[in-house]
Amino acid sequence: MKCRGVRPESIGASLVSYAQKELMKKVDSVSTNYERLVVETVISLLPIEKLAVPVSFLFGLLRSAVMLDCTIACRLDLERRIGSQLDIATLDDLLIPSFRNGCETLFDVDTVHRILVIFSQQDDCVDDMDDVYIFESDTPHWLSQSALLKVSKLVDNYLAEIAPDANVKLAQFMAIVEALPAHARTIHDGLYRAIDMYLKAHQRIMEADKKKLCKLVDFQKLSQEAGAHAAQNERLPLQSMIQVLYFEQLRLRNALCCSYADEDRKSVHHHQSRRIGTGAFSAALSPRDNYASLRQENRELKLELSRIRMRLNDLEKEHIHMKRNMEKSHSGKFMSSFSRKIDKLRFFGHCSSRGSSSPSRQSRFKGDSGNMCKSIVDN
Repeated sequence: MKCRGVRPESIGASLVSYAQKELMKKVDSVSTNYERLVVETVISLLPIEKLAVPVSFLFGLLRSAVMLDCTIACRLDLERRIGSQLDIATLDDLLIPSFRNGCETLFDVDTVHRILVIFSQQDDCVDDMDDVYIFESDTPHWLSQSALLKVSKLVDNYLAEIAPDANVKLAQFMAIVEALPAHARTIHDGLYRAIDMYLKAHQRIMEADKKKLCKLVDFQKLSQEAGAHAAQNERLPLQSMIQVLYFEQLRLRNALCCSYADEDRKSVHHHQSRRIGTGAFSAALSPRDNYASLRQENRELKLELSRIRMRLNDLEKEHIHMKRNMEKSHSGKFMSSFSRKIDKLRFFGHCSSRGSSSPSRQSRFKGDSGNMCKSIVDN
């Protein structure tokens, strides 16, 4: 087929169909040797071009090669092919079960580490690649950076999956993190989340090991939400928490300085500065970076709104509590004043009753009433 000029994709599709048909049979002691032979033969016949076979099929062959104990050369060949196109893999592809005897971890961490090392080495020599590895693009550097971002997110999700496993050693976990270059992660939220899950599952880890693990996180590259969580995370070492608080203060200070500078600039040249600033911003940033910055600002605004709402709720609770206390105090003062007024009225009423019973008033009242009766009778 190769000599007759058949496309690599057609050869790959034929090999996929053949492997799936032959490997779907029941595995027993007799068919194991035959399946091992099928896997090794299919691997040797795979086209060298990228994307000739799906990456999920390569991961399936790798699982079969590990389970059937194929030759080391076959497994290394598959790892090299997978590492060259790791940016199109998924998390399910990386979750390779541990088939080897004596392996305590749930997933094969060492195999994934070797694949990541191959991918990182490919990124280092991106300028020396052949044309077939550039995907017919004039910007191999941008594709390499895009692939790094995709793989960094994939690795962070993989770390979060293996972190709860109590049998994953610290050296294995750190090796997966350090397999990628430092510039692969623009945001360290995913890495911080995975490390936090590892510390939660490995509570007996020593303080020195905690410091080594947390040094892998650049706390300056945390989002505002992740930074707020890290500042209150008691699982982190004290040194890391201090770093988080320091960077949060720097972020607030820079935000205030930028806001003041923007207000001054707008007050002097509002329309002109707006046009120039918009053009310079759009020219300096790519659409991808512009969209990422807008999403970041949106997240920060949402977080600030949530904080304001929480503060308003607290103020409303305090207002209701103060109002109730004032009502209680006013009711007590009103009752005491009302009782004093009642006592005064009783006092005046008592005095008037005593005054009306005096002899002079009684005699005067009797004389007047007698005269009135006399006049009525005479008329």
